[in-house]
Amino acid sequence: MPAPNERETPVKTTSINWFEIPVRDIDRAAAFYEKMLAVSLKRETFHGTPMAMFCADVGGALIKDDKRKPTADGALVYLDATGKLDDCLARAAKAGGEVLVPRTDIGDPGFIAIVKDTEGNTVGLHAPRS
Repeated sequence: MPAPNERETPVKTTSINWFEIPVRDIDRAAAFYEKMLAVSLKRETFHGTPMAMFCADVGGALIKDDKRKPTADGALVYLDATGKLDDCLARAAKAGGEVLVPRTDIGDPGFIAIVKDTEGNTVGLHAPRS
């Protein structure tokens, strides 16, 4: 039991609660991710910054911010491709992206792939083993 001045910290189920993928062209980038993932992104402007938000358990957005630049060398975010990894990879190329690492079996956790988006970012896709 915690001491009277200590608060109990709730147990987290994930260490990520938000991510941002920098883009140069918000419309082009949103179209790429919507086509590749077969999802709709919610357009918002937050404090003057255009965003296209992913609607999922863990939140994130494409963000057009002149202080941040797209890169293939930064953090690698894996997006959920449960049950549709192969379809996502086929659509990625058609949407103007490039498949850098094809569907790869990683054992018990399932399968991954890595794509380069229309902005130059490297993004992972993950599908659990069913």
